[in-house]
Amino acid sequence: MDKNQKMNGLRTTMTAAITTAVLFASGVATANDSLSAEAISAAVSDHSYQGSMSSPNSGFNEYYAPDGTIYGKDYEGQWTTRAGEMCFAYGEEPTCYKVSIDGPSMVLRQNGTIKGNGMLIQGNTVR
Repeated sequence: MDKNQKMNGLRTTMTAAITTAVLFASGVATANDSLSAEAISAAVSDHSYQGSMSSPNSGFNEYYAPDGTIYGKDYEGQWTTRAGEMCFAYGEEPTCYKVSIDGPSMVLRQNGTIKGNGMLIQGNTVR
């Protein structure tokens, strides 16, 4: 191995190490990270979630009451949590999503694909 190959290998290793450090320092959850049901509940209870789902024109604003009720404009539902997931029921069987929360940002995923994202805001902004 010549000097250039060694330098390129060193650069690649250092880039990977720096990228990993930045991701951990920024609070980005890795695939192996999972929030507890209690942590998710604490983050969303008595908060509004403003965002959108992956389909066009799917913007929403929902309030997650401490009793598990979802209040949206002209609709209601129920929310629950379990390890790593938040489930939503709007008069039918619940749909569950893997949850990642970074400060006020919450992302919902299914099968590794982002299905929804938005911001958590303290209190009820739906009223």
